[in-house]
Amino acid sequence: MKKVGLILAIVIVMIGVFIFVNKLYYPTLPIENVTAKEAIHKLKESDSKLAEIAIEGDFIWYIISSKNKGIDFADENIKQLVAANGWEFKDKAGAGLIFEKDGETLVATTQMWTKKYVLVKIPSYFKVHS
Repeated sequence: MKKVGLILAIVIVMIGVFIFVNKLYYPTLPIENVTAKEAIHKLKESDSKLAEIAIEGDFIWYIISSKNKGIDFADENIKQLVAANGWEFKDKAGAGLIFEKDGETLVATTQMWTKKYVLVKIPSYFKVHS
């Protein structure tokens, strides 16, 4: 009976380690073919406060560590990123940050993924029109 309990304990520990290592405790991403583990790894490996995690269709997805400071911290980083490509910040409407350049409008949307991370979806043309 002690062997069964020991084996069961080992299996439970192994499952726990697997879940922790693969970041399975995070919510799923709204992006295909990117896992939570990959997204967080890209951010940690980045020299920047945000990291590009995927290009999906006409959009580029980024992840930002909000450092428990909320969405406002992420908004400031997005404004810097987009402004560096010549876009001027105009307004915030809900989860969207509105920028303008040469008569065009660009809307970057944010989504709190966890209390520590924010996902950002920006139309890919913001880099093309630099």
